[in-house]
Amino acid sequence: MKKTLLVAIFGAGLLVSCGPSKEIAYVSDAVRDSAMTITGEFSKGIQANDLLYIYVESETPDVTVLFNQETNKIAKVDNMVINPGSSAVTGYLVNRDGDIIFPVLGKLHVLGLTHAQLAALIERRLVDEGHILDAVVTVKLMNFTVSVLGEVVKPGLIQVDGERLTIFEALSRVGDITLYGRRDNVTVIREENGVRTIGELDLTSQNVFNSPYYYLHQNDMVYVEPNTRRKHDAERDPLVQSYISMGLSILSTLSSMFYYYILSQRYLNNN
Repeated sequence: MKKTLLVAIFGAGLLVSCGPSKEIAYVSDAVRDSAMTITGEFSKGIQANDLLYIYVESETPDVTVLFNQETNKIAKVDNMVINPGSSAVTGYLVNRDGDIIFPVLGKLHVLGLTHAQLAALIERRLVDEGHILDAVVTVKLMNFTVSVLGEVVKPGLIQVDGERLTIFEALSRVGDITLYGRRDNVTVIREENGVRTIGELDLTSQNVFNSPYYYLHQNDMVYVEPNTRRKHDAERDPLVQSYISMGLSILSTLSSMFYYYILSQRYLNNN
């Protein structure tokens, strides 16, 4: 009887301990306490269809009214002003040619510029043309979104505030990869300048830091592929899974009974 129970308990332990065979640690081959030069670019600059937030500041706020959407939204109907000073901010949409229309300054070609470069360009134009002598300009991207799908805890759309987002930051936003996801083969689908590219990331290797997909770009789609264990579970008959679950439960109960039996025997022998 004891021998049968021991065999059953050992078998249950093997079944319970079976887990994903793939390595689940990130950058496991990286040497700790070491320094690496950052070589990747986190942004390719402003692209067509970017929606830009541009805000102009000055020590004389009145002179900035014409240049800020928060203050210059004035609708006119039959030459009558209505709803002045609307706080709505719609942003500046970059057209297919890479241009925006900015108040007073007119058409600006912004394609490929970083946000800092565009801010400096507007500041210089405002000062050189005598509009605002102490202009300070802030430029942000309003529609930086990334989709994360597949074997993650909370798949969904990420809204990014700023220009920079790494693959690890994106995964942390969705609760990380589950134990059923492959960390060695994460797919990134990217569309830029009319070209679609599909890249792969091995998050278990330090080489991930050198990949052009380590820094995610606007509208990137990240897909985490299920591992072999998940695929097998999906193909398995649900009834078989329920039988396995029931069997594990029974074996767990038997192991507990055997444990208490051993304790009781020791107690009786000691007394």
